[in-house]
Parts: sequence; C-alpha cells; structure tokens
Amino acid sequence: MSFTDRFRKAPKFWERRGPTSLLLWPLSWLYGLVLRVRKLIADLSIFNAKAVGVPIIIVGNIRVGGTGKTPIVIALAQKLGELGWKPGIISRGYGVKGTQIVAPTQVTDESDPSIVGDEPVLLARRTYNQFPIWVYPKRKETIAALLRNNPSVNVIISDDGLQHAGLPRWPAREGGRDIEFVVRDERGEGNRFLLPAGPLREPAQRERDATLMTINQAPKSARLDEYFQGRRAFTLSPQLGLAYQLNDTSKQQSLESIAEQYLPTAITAVAALGNPQRFFDALLKHGIVGKCIARPDHSTYTSAFFNGIQAKCILLTEKDAVKCADITDERIWVVPMSVTIPDSLSAWMQSILQRPDPNQYTL
Repeated sequence: MSFTDRFRKAPKFWERRGPTSLLLWPLSWLYGLVLRVRKLIADLSIFNAKAVGVPIIIVGNIRVGGTGKTPIVIALAQKLGELGWKPGIISRGYGVKGTQIVAPTQVTDESDPSIVGDEPVLLARRTYNQFPIWVYPKRKETIAALLRNNPSVNVIISDDGLQHAGLPRWPAREGGRDIEFVVRDERGEGNRFLLPAGPLREPAQRERDATLMTINQAPKSARLDEYFQGRRAFTLSPQLGLAYQLNDTSKQQSLESIAEQYLPTAITAVAALGNPQRFFDALLKHGIVGKCIARPDHSTYTSAFFNGIQAKCILLTEKDAVKCADITDERIWVVPMSVTIPDSLSAWMQSILQRPDPNQYTL
C-alpha cells in the first residue's frame, strides 16, 4: 500500500489549518523534500529516457482522494473516438486486494473489480468495451502491453499518473504532444499543506497543461487562488442521469420521480468515493433528501451491509455498483454521473495531439 493510499477518507483538519495540521507540518516538510529529490533525479535523467511512441493524456490530481477523474476519462475517450482517434486507457488499479495484479492485465466489463480495481471495470462498462483498457502499477509496461496487443491505438489516456516518475513524457507546455490535466473540485487544495498535514500529494503550484474544474455548485468563495489566475482551465459540470435498478438495468426512473415516490426517511444514499459529498450534493439538486452514508474510497459491499439499511430506496454510485454483482436487492438503484467535454477543450486538445512527435528530433 502506498503512502497516499492510507488516506482513503480525508480527515477534517485537511480543510483548514489548525493545531493538528501545524503539529504534522514537519512531516509534510520531509515529504516535500523527498518530492524535490525525486524531481531532481527525474530531471537529470530525462534525456536518457525514451518516451513511448504515442501521445499520452494524463488525468490526475494533486489532492489525495477522488476529484471526479473517472467520468472525465470516459468523456475524453468517447470524444477522441468521435474525432477519429483510437484511444487506449491505462490505470494503476486502485483498491485491489494485496498484489493481485502481477502483470499488465486487460480489463473488460466482466472483469472482477477485486482483482483489477473498481474504476477500470466501470470504465469498461461505461464505454461498452469500445476501447482497450489495461491495468498495472508500472505504467510504462502497461502501455507497452496495450500497444503490443492493440497496434491501432494512437493516443493513451492515463487515469491518474501525474506522480509516476517512471513514465517519461513530453508535456504540451514543453512543445510535446503529451497533456497533463490536473482535476480540481470545489474543495480546492484544502489547507494547502502536503501530506500528512494536508491533502496534497504535490505543491499547489505544480505545473500542468490545464486545470479541469469539476464543480457541482459554485463554491462559497468565488475567488480563485492566485496560481490559477490567467492560466488555462476548463470547467466541467458533472450531471446525474436516470437511475436504473441494480438487478434489472432495463428499469429506469428519474431522480425527481424517486423524490416524489418516497419520503426522505425512506431514502438512503451510499457512496464510497474520495469525495462522497459531491454525490450527495448532486442528489440534493434533484430533490433527493434522505440519509447519506459515506464510506472510505474503494470500499467493498456485502448483502449484510444493505440488509442493515432501513430504507425503501437505496441510491448507489456506478463505481460502487460494479462491486455488487452478487447482491440481489430490489431497493438498490444506481445513479450514473457523466460530464460533457466543451468544444473549447476539444479543439485545444486536438491542436496539441496533432503536433509532430518531438522524440524523432532527440539524439
């Protein structure tokens, strides 16, 4: 388990500076020192490292926990497919038990999420196996396996990987074709401290080609941090779709219909996400008021867990639903979440990916 994997549920002191975060600040300073040493090593060896032969789009975050990357990866893959590209998707496979992934592994909609991870299985299901999806912690080996088995792929989308130093790349800001997106939600950078005093895996000023703002609702303060002023950013607003029954996906209904059918005391929403409050807030916008159960990211589910919920209607995220294949409970309705890629982002991304390969000019 990596250092950042230990923080699957964000502690409250991460959001604002106080006695606890200040007490842990020396550890954050040491963590930052390690980051600086790693970056120096990577910078010194960059000219000896050979980047992969296709452009890479990295969708990551500097904050621990989910900021809404998976719906963006799905939307980017679908948009690139519409534009004539042949994307492939790679992932580390977060949330698996132990060291189940011992080699690059292809994921389909029938893969076991306990072996390959819940997010890769969700990616396969939402894209109907249209794009090859491979998982393995060593991303360069994952890409090699993907391209070897799918030679027509001409662009890679990496679900996370901003901090993966073993993947040489030429970001667009350096004249290359690789794009690094930092996904940022309404929580921002919290208290702006690095782990463990704060939620950041890297400093807030980390370079990136663009910031993708995933905003459910306008933050209490409309002010953006100085770093973001004048820099490239795109706003992507997550949207909830029709809910479908877990055991019979042909049965669908709107969230407004659910709100009318059931009293708030009869509805329970469950989410095991990096930011479960995002799901609950989105439901509230559709009139869903009820009990909310937030679980640590990548949590698993059993029939006993749902049997213990006293509700007539249970609302679940799609990411959670992929781990409920063996559960038969007619009360469970799955709520899909999606984002739309704006034309401005699509056009800018196209202009980067169509650049000449910078690797052919290196010695």
